[in-house]
Order: sequence, then C-alpha cells, then structure tokens
Amino acid sequence: MKSLLILGAGGLGHMIRETALELGYEKVSFLDDAAKDPEVVGKSCDYQAFLGEYESAVAALGDNGMRLYWTERLMEAGYQVPAIIHPSAVVSKSAAIGQGSFVLHRAVVNTHTVVEHGVLINSGAVIDHDSYIASGAHIGLGSVVKSNCTIASKRKVEAGEVIFSTRRKIDGVSDRNLEDAIYAFGFGPRCSYVKPFGAGHINETYAVYMPSQEGEDQLAYVLQRVNSNVFKDPAGVMDNIFGVTEYMRGVIRREGGDPDRETLSYIKTKSGLNYFEDSEGEPWRCYNFIPDSECYQLVENPGQLYEAGNSFGHFLKQLIAYPASELKETIPDFHHTAKRYEAFQKAVDRDLKNRVYTCKPEVAFVKARKEDCSVLVRQQEEGKLPLRVTHNDTKLNNILFDSETGKGLCIIDLDTIMPGLAANDFGDSIRSGATTGAEDEKNLDLVHFDLDLYEAYVKGYLEAAGEVLTPEEVESLPWGARLMTLECGMRFLTDYLEGDTYFKTAYPEHNLVRARTQFRLVEEMEQQFERMQELARQYAGAYLTGREA
Repeated sequence: MKSLLILGAGGLGHMIRETALELGYEKVSFLDDAAKDPEVVGKSCDYQAFLGEYESAVAALGDNGMRLYWTERLMEAGYQVPAIIHPSAVVSKSAAIGQGSFVLHRAVVNTHTVVEHGVLINSGAVIDHDSYIASGAHIGLGSVVKSNCTIASKRKVEAGEVIFSTRRKIDGVSDRNLEDAIYAFGFGPRCSYVKPFGAGHINETYAVYMPSQEGEDQLAYVLQRVNSNVFKDPAGVMDNIFGVTEYMRGVIRREGGDPDRETLSYIKTKSGLNYFEDSEGEPWRCYNFIPDSECYQLVENPGQLYEAGNSFGHFLKQLIAYPASELKETIPDFHHTAKRYEAFQKAVDRDLKNRVYTCKPEVAFVKARKEDCSVLVRQQEEGKLPLRVTHNDTKLNNILFDSETGKGLCIIDLDTIMPGLAANDFGDSIRSGATTGAEDEKNLDLVHFDLDLYEAYVKGYLEAAGEVLTPEEVESLPWGARLMTLECGMRFLTDYLEGDTYFKTAYPEHNLVRARTQFRLVEEMEQQFERMQELARQYAGAYLTGREA
C-alpha cells in the first residue's frame, strides 16, 4: 500500500492530501500539534515512531523556515520525501524538483529550472526557464519568476508578484564588459567561474567554466574580446568565420569525422548575432572549448612539422570548393608583397625617426629583391594561380593536436581567413617553423633555415593537399616560403623605420633584430632554392602524374 505521512494538517496540508490521493497514495495521514482532525495520528515530534508504518513523509507547513526544517528532519530520519506535483501542473522534463517540494494546481515550471528541497510553488505560479529556486522558498499564487532568476533560500515571492532576472556574482569577473558578454551568450545563470586563457597577444581571451552533469566545474567555452585596432571590420571577420566553420562541419561529417572536435564551433548571442558589442563598442565572440587537445608554441621535432603540414594541407583541401570570392577581405592587401614593398620604400624615403642610417645593409637587402616581391602577385593577376580560402596565420600554435594520438586535430585562430594564395599559407608555416632560431634571436649564427624541417612540412602538406593543387601552385610553394619570409622581415623593418607603431617591442632595436633573422632565413632559402623546388615536385609527383594520365 502506497502511504504518506504529512506534517501539518492546515489548509496547505489538506491540499497536499487531496493531491496525494489523486496521485495514487492509498493511506494518507497527518501529524499536527494542535489540529483536531480524524486523520491526525500524532504530534510532529512523533515522526520517528511512524517510520515502519509510512514509507513516505512530507512537511506541508506554510512557514518557509519550518517547512524547510521539518523536510530536512524527515530526510535525515530515513523517510522517502517525495516531491508532490499536482496532475494539472506543467513541469518540464528537464526541470529538477527537489525532495519535499510542492507544485500545486496549474503551476508551470519551465525547462532547465532547478527547484531545491522544501519549496512551495503555489497554484497558478509560473517559473520560466533556467531559473534556480533555493530550498524553502515560496513562489506565491499567480506569481511569475522570469527566466534566469535566482530565488534565495526561504524567500517568499508574493502572490501576483513578477520577479525579473538579476545577475549573480561570477568568480573571476570584475569587469562589467566581461560580465555583459557572459550574459549576452547566455552563460551567466550557470557559469561557475572565468579566468584568463591562452598565450595570445592580440585578443583578450577567457576560459568559461560551467558545471558538468556530474556537478564538477569544467572548461566549456572560450570567450574573446576581439582587438578592433587590428580587425577594423569585426562583422566581416565573424561572417567569414561562421561561413567557413559551418561549411566545414558538413565536409567533416562526409569524411566520417567529428565536427565538434575537428573545427571550431562558434556560438551566436542570445539575440542571434555573430558577436556581442560591449558598452565601449568592442566586439566579443565565443566558441566551444575542445577538450583533450594541446597547442605547441615551438617546433620540437620534424614529426611535429609533418603533422602541421598535413593539418594545414587538409584544411585547404576541405575548403577547396568553398567560394573564396564570398569571403570579405577584412585586412586589405594583407599578403600583397609588392604593396608591402611600396610601404617599405615610403618609410625609407620619409625616415620619420631618422633610423635609416642604422640599418643601411637591411634596407639594401630588401631593395635588391624588389622584383621578387611581384612574382606571386603577378602570377595571380595573370590567372596562373587561383584564389583559395586561406588562413593567413599558419603558425604551429594555430593547430590543436589530439592529446592522445599526437595528430593534428583542429585549425584555430580564424580571424584572418580571407581569399589568398596557397603559397602564402604554405610559406608562412615554413617561415615560422623551419628555422633553428627564435624570431628575435640576436645572434644570427644561431639562425638557420632547416631543410629537414622544410621537407617534413612539404611531405605532410602535399600528402593532404597535393591532389587539389594545380601544377602551377605546387611550383609556387617554394616561392611562398621565400616571399612570406621576406615580406615578414620587410614589415618588421618598415615598422622599425616608422617608430614601432604596429608590432609590440621590448627594446628600441627589437623590430630591426626581427628583420635580420628573417633576412638570414631568406638568404639561406635562396641558396637552397633548387633543392626546395625538387622536394616540392617530388612529393607532389604522384598526384600530378595521376592527373596527367
């Protein structure tokens, strides 16, 4: 026989008794210290004496503190303390109703709302989605608790009252713009804490921790404030990113892969926008964190660079059918090396900081390669090299590697996705990866172009992308390495001449030191250029032969 013992034989107690009978309880009795009622079988203090006779018990007391106190006493005593929900109430399957709580006639509890133990939700009350009702609270007759609200323990929401969302304190959040962004993406009501994340120098990045289903805090999202000084068109940047990543999800599914791990999954704001703009007009965007992945800052061995080449080659192949012309050029002429030369020449002619005399050999080095700067640009203008969807920042640390397998998993940092040449992406990887020295190494004896690392990258890249590249594109790859390295050095030198206005510097000659390392790499690439071309042709040979046949 299904039995229930109710502490409190007042009006609420009798409402709970009627509901319990409708729910199928056959034996329902009261404990009450004062009521004279034939169904009262004892006083409240007798509750332990009835443990063997009644399997379940609840505390139907109107006072919030007393209802919570007795609910917890019944739970400690070993009773089953059920939630009593009237058949006319509407409770979402995703809502959680705690022990000894009551949801009365025609009340509504919407999705993902949490109701702790000993709560009374009175007739006609509405609690909207994603709210949190703490233990012992009373949601009065016909009242409304709007979405994303938190009701404190033992609080009474009066009959007919409307409670609007209030923000809760989130650990690690002291900045109003960061808080606004967290709520704009819908994380505020449940976010556990936030802390700075990553090693990037351009965007302001945060890790957002949320409670898991097991109740433990876990890193769930990455939230970024985009640097609008660098990215002048944040709407264009985000349009490009959403277009490419959503397209890639379909490609990855067709390949049999996991789109939630193999491409970034960006999240729209609650109002459906690609990004949130804060009170200072700065853009914020958010994407899902990919667990069990790693990011490396420096190349440790040729195998790592092979994986990098394979990852960026596969990225190009996945996007080979994506219409590059639909992408916005968010940084105009980013890899137009001939125009970079023009900017360099202007900086030399103006010599704003009177620095030309300190770097005459470096200026002469660039001027001697003026014609080289137009090699790829001219081929693209003549239609020999097609525009592709290119990443434009193909450093090693823009790849996530699978923690278990060590394989390249996902390409990240998609801010500079634009139409471009395959040779540019290839070349930027070689510039930053196939070197023995740091970008700002002062001792040039330690800076060399490493042909073994170059070969490892070429092999991985062409194994992934060789079948989709044209013969002309394969021939352009070594040129991409030379010109992206020259272009980068030229940009460092230009910034040095203009007073270090773009790149962050740690000391006055920092940009000049950077330029020198790049020019040393260019010099050694030129010396080994024929071998670079041979290796590109060698690893592309199988694909080219197959297509010609």
